[in-house]
Amino acid sequence: MKYFFTILLSVLGLLSHGQIQKGIVLDEAGNTIENAYIVNVNSESHAHTNEFGLFSIDKSMIGNSLKVTAFGYKKKNFTIVGTENRIVLEEDIFRLNEIVIQQKVSALNVISKIDLQTTPVNSSQEILRKVPGLFIGQHAGGGKAEQLFLRGFDIDHGTDIAISVDGIPVNMVSHAHGQGYADLHFVIPETVEKIDFGKGTYYASKGDFATAGYVTFQTKEKLENSSISFETGQFNTLRTVGLFNLLGRQKKQSAYIATEYILTDGPFDSPQNFSRVNLLGKYSAILNYNSKFSIMASRFYSKWDASGQIPQRLVDNGTISRFGAVDDTEGGITARTNVNATLSKPIDENTFLKANAFYSKYDFELYSNFTFFLEDPVNGDQIKQKEDRSIYGMNVELNKQIKNSDWDISFQLGMGFRADATIDSELSHTLNRTTTLENIKLGDIDQTNGFSYLNSEIKLGKLTINPAVRLDYFKFNYQDKLAPVYNNQSETEVKVSPKLNFIYSQNNNLQFFVKSGIGFHSNDTRVVVQNDGKQILPTAIGMDVGTIWKPFPRLFVNSALWYLYLQQEFVYVGDAGIIEPSGKSNRMGADLGLRYQLNDCLYLDADANYTYARSTEELKGQDYIPLSPDFTTSGGLSFQKWNGFSGGLRYRYLKNRPANEDNSIIAKGYFISDMNINYDYKNVTFGFSIENLFNTEWNETQFATESRLKEETSSVEEIHFTPGTPFFMKAKIGYRF
Repeated sequence: MKYFFTILLSVLGLLSHGQIQKGIVLDEAGNTIENAYIVNVNSESHAHTNEFGLFSIDKSMIGNSLKVTAFGYKKKNFTIVGTENRIVLEEDIFRLNEIVIQQKVSALNVISKIDLQTTPVNSSQEILRKVPGLFIGQHAGGGKAEQLFLRGFDIDHGTDIAISVDGIPVNMVSHAHGQGYADLHFVIPETVEKIDFGKGTYYASKGDFATAGYVTFQTKEKLENSSISFETGQFNTLRTVGLFNLLGRQKKQSAYIATEYILTDGPFDSPQNFSRVNLLGKYSAILNYNSKFSIMASRFYSKWDASGQIPQRLVDNGTISRFGAVDDTEGGITARTNVNATLSKPIDENTFLKANAFYSKYDFELYSNFTFFLEDPVNGDQIKQKEDRSIYGMNVELNKQIKNSDWDISFQLGMGFRADATIDSELSHTLNRTTTLENIKLGDIDQTNGFSYLNSEIKLGKLTINPAVRLDYFKFNYQDKLAPVYNNQSETEVKVSPKLNFIYSQNNNLQFFVKSGIGFHSNDTRVVVQNDGKQILPTAIGMDVGTIWKPFPRLFVNSALWYLYLQQEFVYVGDAGIIEPSGKSNRMGADLGLRYQLNDCLYLDADANYTYARSTEELKGQDYIPLSPDFTTSGGLSFQKWNGFSGGLRYRYLKNRPANEDNSIIAKGYFISDMNINYDYKNVTFGFSIENLFNTEWNETQFATESRLKEETSSVEEIHFTPGTPFFMKAKIGYRF
């Protein structure tokens, strides 16, 4: 009998040791915490929480002790009380030593969480700067989408980076101004909860425009408090923000309204008269079985005047100042309305579904003059670009995980569509914004993209293999309203994009990766139909090899060597209404980043990026890619929650770069420093910030442009630029309630 009980207890012990325990990790307000790290102290098994804060941990039994850590929360020891466990964490300062490098393709995204928490943003421009190596420039009065630079690309306004907010695509296909045009000004920075980014062509869920990379933003589900803030500064600048919690601290549902209003004249001799208003409302609810539903609606409207790009020769001879203008009748109006519904639904402990459906109404009208009197010596070369667009779409993704003692496999099966219907996409020659001298292009554009993808992650101990494939279908329609007879042109194309990534995690502090994949960006519909459907979806092939490493508990280092090949493509130049051929190109480079926590309050970060970019079909010396930056770096020192104070000092540097193919015209680089300091006293925050701390003279955007002034007899090709902001001081006061 004694032996029988011994054997029985041993068997029960083994069975208990093999049990799987489940649970959920929440913060004190009831928000679920993603990527919390759970370790069983007794068996040393471990797990991470998913998007719903849920986890399941094997080799665990009732009475075992769990150690739970999450970035920005206090550590907690929790004793398992049953098969379902509810763990609540308290907020705390951010400690880098609590970061666990996860065994997944997007492990580097933890950088954005660190940066967003240690150096919060208060402008839509600063949001994009949270992506390491991404530089931006504004050159049309503050209301136009920024020019983007990443991995040796002059991305223009978004041709080679896919951007989305809550699953709503930001990039505009076949846009009146340029392919992929991405205007993020409808985002209120204070509502951003999470930034997800990835560089390269390696992500099956990202399709059109995801060649240099992607950036996705997620807005907050709920607000802890309501708040109002008022900000004022030089150049007649005013900004107000209101965030209003409508339902208090209910655990099952939340709702809030956010609004932003901005006015500024800018530093220019001719005032910008810039104004922008944003309004966002969001309702979220936790349904049965931890399902989440939210619905969001937003409205954005902006209006501005602009001084435009000015020629260097007029500044050199003293005719105008750096902040002067040749044609100050430039500017525009734009608006966007978004409606988005999302659902996240766990089906069982290893399966969940995500879906969103969206609609956007977009209006755009822009007046520009890049060449002054080159084409029309009498009236000038002002152009109008205008469109009226509706976007419909849906994304659905099913996630499934299969666990075994020796391996772990997860699948993501996704599908969806996006349909753009643009009415009266227009390019016209105008005078003083009021008179249309000539219609250059006018037509209706309908473009549809249907897609599906299968992504899998196979974990074999320390090695994760990530094979994936994406399938895209495109249909392009263009009705030319300037044609003498009805003419509706149409083309279709299918694209298959395979991916294969390897991640080797030596431990929680060291990871190696090799990423590879094929991607693409679509061409403008007007290119597609004029070119008889050739080069509709030019291919991009990329590879990354790198590491993520924590050599010390408070030091986080990431590095990568990368390569990207672009197939020949045809580019639609929206400013001229023409097709401009562009050949094949190679880009290769290196990324290096570090995050270091000096103590509980001080954080240091720096990123450096080098790129070698050349056209492969041109002679040596004639093969430079205009405006492709070969070296950039950014970083800073920030401090948080030090006796009520927070703030930081930041820098960004962009090296000189070629402005044309033979490098005979140089776009000057710059080194800019900004600083800010804030003080919290009870429910009140006082803030003070300075952009361009040392009043550096710099050019925000530059182009090698051929232009002619009214009094000139011949044209001149040289740098035309928009000056960067000089010393710019702002003060802020905010109140939480």
